[in-house]
Amino acid sequence: MIIKNIKHTYQDIFKSYDNPSLEKHIQKIIELDVYLPYSSTFFCITNTQDLSFEYVSKNMNACLGLDKELFDKGGMKYFWSRIHPEDIERWLQALNELMNFTLKEIDGKDRLKMSYTWNYRFKNAQDEYVNIIQNTTPLEFDANHKPIIGLAHYTVLHPDIKMNVCASAKLLNDQNEYETKYFNNYSQKLLNAISNRERDIIRLLVLDYSSKQIAEKLEISSNTVDTHRRNILKKLNISSTGELIGMLKMNRNLL
Repeated sequence: MIIKNIKHTYQDIFKSYDNPSLEKHIQKIIELDVYLPYSSTFFCITNTQDLSFEYVSKNMNACLGLDKELFDKGGMKYFWSRIHPEDIERWLQALNELMNFTLKEIDGKDRLKMSYTWNYRFKNAQDEYVNIIQNTTPLEFDANHKPIIGLAHYTVLHPDIKMNVCASAKLLNDQNEYETKYFNNYSQKLLNAISNRERDIIRLLVLDYSSKQIAEKLEISSNTVDTHRRNILKKLNISSTGELIGMLKMNRNLL
């Protein structure tokens, strides 16, 4: 798919008409960048109206070896040009489905509590396709409550790690725990039989939470958690929770 077609598809997904100003809020985020240590993660302020980056953090160069000016001048079109060609279609499909799900299933007042995650392969300055897991939280919406300004965190992983292209949407509940509202694995169907509630329980099991702790975070009973755990093992034909956790710790993007 050529960049021109990607641009049109992307603009259809994020089509909006407002021109919001978030200068003060964005400035505070930028100020924090000075204090952040160098790591395998960088962040950007994204603008889906004009397909630009409002800001690119200093860690981008450390993570990818690319010049920040390329992001500033080329915007999202430059960024897209470095995504692995085999991942472009699945990435656009994921964005489109996440947007449709949000507009149809998430109330406007809850959209500020949403967190979106997806992944793809990206060519760094050494022409290696590293793995990127992108997590985006919305900062501003248009008149139709469509997210247009976002805070995006990018975690860069080694190119030898084999990852399925996945996308998820999570809502922060009253207990400050993210609950999965949408998930799709665009490369493999291993966990497609698992419900969103079961997916949240698996994710918390991987973090070594007990059934009681999981029940408190998801605001359900411990008996319900145990029932879900039995159903998960049955669906995946796995004999123990330990085996399940071991498998998923090797491939966390399945969650």
